[in-house]
Amino acid sequence: MKTLFKISVLIALPLTVWATWTYPRVGELAYDGALAVETRLYGLHEDQVDIGEMSLSVYLGGPRDGAEAVVLLHGFSAEKGHWARFARHLVDDYQVVIPDLAGHGRTGFKPEWDYSIPAQAARIAALLDRLQISQAHIVGNSMGGFTAAHFALTYPARTLSATLIDPAGVQSPQASDMEKMLAAGRNPFEVSSRPEFAEFYAMTMADPPWVPGYVLDALADRAQARRPELRHIFGDFTGRDMLDGQLSQIKAPVLLLWGRDDQLIHVSSTQVWKAGIPQIQVEIWDGIGHMPMVEAPGRSAALFRSFIAHRAAGSKS
Repeated sequence: MKTLFKISVLIALPLTVWATWTYPRVGELAYDGALAVETRLYGLHEDQVDIGEMSLSVYLGGPRDGAEAVVLLHGFSAEKGHWARFARHLVDDYQVVIPDLAGHGRTGFKPEWDYSIPAQAARIAALLDRLQISQAHIVGNSMGGFTAAHFALTYPARTLSATLIDPAGVQSPQASDMEKMLAAGRNPFEVSSRPEFAEFYAMTMADPPWVPGYVLDALADRAQARRPELRHIFGDFTGRDMLDGQLSQIKAPVLLLWGRDDQLIHVSSTQVWKAGIPQIQVEIWDGIGHMPMVEAPGRSAALFRSFIAHRAAGSKS
């Protein structure tokens, strides 16, 4: 009996070690693998583009010759893969460029880099230079929307249009759930446990797509490992370079899309953007949270395509 027990222990020990190492590591592999397959199916391929200061990891897709370019910018703590299901509706007709912004995804993080919004916008201009793209439609979500608006303000001749999806960048008339948490001394982006990540994930969308638990745990562990980096980046752009007093200087046509159930940036911010920008179309969707392009990718892409088609028709009349 003792011999059998020893054999059981010898078998159980390596199995326990293997399970501990692979969970949630297997979730991380599953997430990255599924995303790689999905982006390929959607006609996107990953590349590294050297812009001098750094090398940006970028998804590229669509026709290169004669097609208008569309640049898609993710939000804080996100990555370029969040645009994949939105981009699938564009790659047949547009040159699609989706970078991992500095500090995010495969572009990586370095403490000496500047993570302010003007710096991120300047990197997009440098990226377009390297890709030999003179003008583009700039689309951004959250921090990416803040960056898109700064790009439109700073590089008006290069901006065909700007689509801002639940963007940061102005002072909201009403405090969001996230702003209330920040005022109480807690940043929901700085997760220190899997339960905290689950709470944060639920805040990002009104009806998040189902994700297996082992994948969520892997993403939670990844977020915990990035906590010091995210704190650094957050401090570089939050509350700085705000656009409230400069919105009237944005001359490009602007589409503003907001999820009414956004818990991170309050929907009342639409009032500020609408009052400030001369050429703006505002859409507020019920039952949608902070990331419409993830929650309703087909519908969001259709709205964007309709917006730029109307802009093109107006420019010819």
